[in-house]
Amino acid sequence: MAGTTRLWFRERALADVEAAAQWCAREAGVDVADAFVAALEAAYARIARNSGIGSPRWAHAVGMAGLRSLPVGRFPWLVFYVELEDRIEIWRVLHGARDMPALLAEPEPGG
Repeated sequence: MAGTTRLWFRERALADVEAAAQWCAREAGVDVADAFVAALEAAYARIARNSGIGSPRWAHAVGMAGLRSLPVGRFPWLVFYVELEDRIEIWRVLHGARDMPALLAEPEPGG
């Protein structure tokens, strides 16, 4: 993608991040939650610079062409995203132990 890459966040992705940060804060403390958010921001920056960096593994598993995932630093979460012509859509931010096919198939709220 040439030029400045615009990241666009689906509503579910934003809810995922809020839930993950709250879980980190509750289970491991505010410092860990802050480290998670910093690692997540670094993952977003990597995706924006080079969207092809993510693994297409889950695209095949869920039958969703173009879906990629990138780990969130040392944390067990993955950022799921799709590159479109005019932006990169952040679909979900999910813990690696979750049921990915079921969660990725969930419709957007109100959609």
